[in-house]
Amino acid sequence: MYRFEWFEQVRLGTAARVDAASAARVSPVVWALGFTSLLTDISAEMVNSTLPVYLVLHLRMSPAQYGLIDGLYNGFAVALLALLAGWLADRHARQKELALVGYGVSALCKLALLGAASWGWLLWVVGLDRAGKGLRTAPRDALISLNSPSGQYAGAFALHRALDACGSLLGPIVAFALLAQLPGAFDAVWMTSFIFGLLGVAVLWCFVPRPARTPAMPAPASVSAPAAAAAAGPWITRRLLLLAGCGALLALATISDGFIYLLLQQRQPAAAGWFPLFYVVTAAAYMLLSLPAGRLADRAGRARVFLGGYAVLIALYAALLGGDALGVPALVGCLCLLGLFNAATEGVLMAMASAEVPAGRRTTGLALVATGVGLGKLVSSVLFGWLWQAQGTATAVSVFIAALGLALFIVHRALKGKVLA
Repeated sequence: MYRFEWFEQVRLGTAARVDAASAARVSPVVWALGFTSLLTDISAEMVNSTLPVYLVLHLRMSPAQYGLIDGLYNGFAVALLALLAGWLADRHARQKELALVGYGVSALCKLALLGAASWGWLLWVVGLDRAGKGLRTAPRDALISLNSPSGQYAGAFALHRALDACGSLLGPIVAFALLAQLPGAFDAVWMTSFIFGLLGVAVLWCFVPRPARTPAMPAPASVSAPAAAAAAGPWITRRLLLLAGCGALLALATISDGFIYLLLQQRQPAAAGWFPLFYVVTAAAYMLLSLPAGRLADRAGRARVFLGGYAVLIALYAALLGGDALGVPALVGCLCLLGLFNAATEGVLMAMASAEVPAGRRTTGLALVATGVGLGKLVSSVLFGWLWQAQGTATAVSVFIAALGLALFIVHRALKGKVLA
């Protein structure tokens, strides 16, 4: 049994097991946060789904240049702002307010695209949008865990991620539908994206209550003195730091989704016009598999499912190494593997982290893990882009297969208590 699972079950006094009936009784707050993310992701993916192919195939940016932009886009904002947002949210019990600011900034950035007449302006808009993501992610995840029983963390995060993935699926479809009816009318896409983002903010504002100020609350009478003392003790534990380090190490050895889509497009050149739909297939697999993966994680062990997701990713990387053109079934299969990887890792990592941090420091603890992952993604994108440009795709993918295999071995042993114990 993995070390994190054992400590969690000792605290709970029972195995963390979830059946279908209990998984269906997810808090209405988690549902509301899920619909907020669904609407926000429709807004975001209407804009984001064409970004890699637009930058590389149309603007003729090099892989190294795209790697720098992708790293900044996916990792820098979270690493820069997540800890600050977590500290502010926990100190003042303002998880909802910080999440509202983050979602609101991202929504306004879609409106600002209407005035993006230059590359410099576009970079500012994209940067502010990602800053909004950095502000909202940890407070939102803290609200999910604070409104869920500890034995159902993975199931609650899985439900949220499934709704989030549904938005990722619908966003490119909405954009395609608009452009099919109004060819070249990107202003209509930006305005519609802004409206969906605004609806997401409205759901959060109306249906998600502020959490209680946990640090100031007295311990319930049913809680023993030793348990209360433990809850008030140091929250940055060795296990939490180990988990953050494991997340960062695996992120460092992971190729970003945008690069994977570009590699798949190289293997199926006829699919260039359908590039945004790669996101749709991945999001559909993510949405369908997220809840089963979360339930399995709560039953069989979160670390096992988490590491299994990265094993699936190695199989996907191996499929990218071939030189022959991919048929449509193989292309769809690769995209589904990427969706399975996301379903088995993103929410499960936050569930594992939630079990290690007391409620009063939950946002900061999750932000610490997210910061490690964000920094790993930043370095990974820059490194992979440089390797692709300097040595070619085969060498770049091979290096990352070896790196991910080594990282997976180290993390496997670490979570079993064999390393850094």
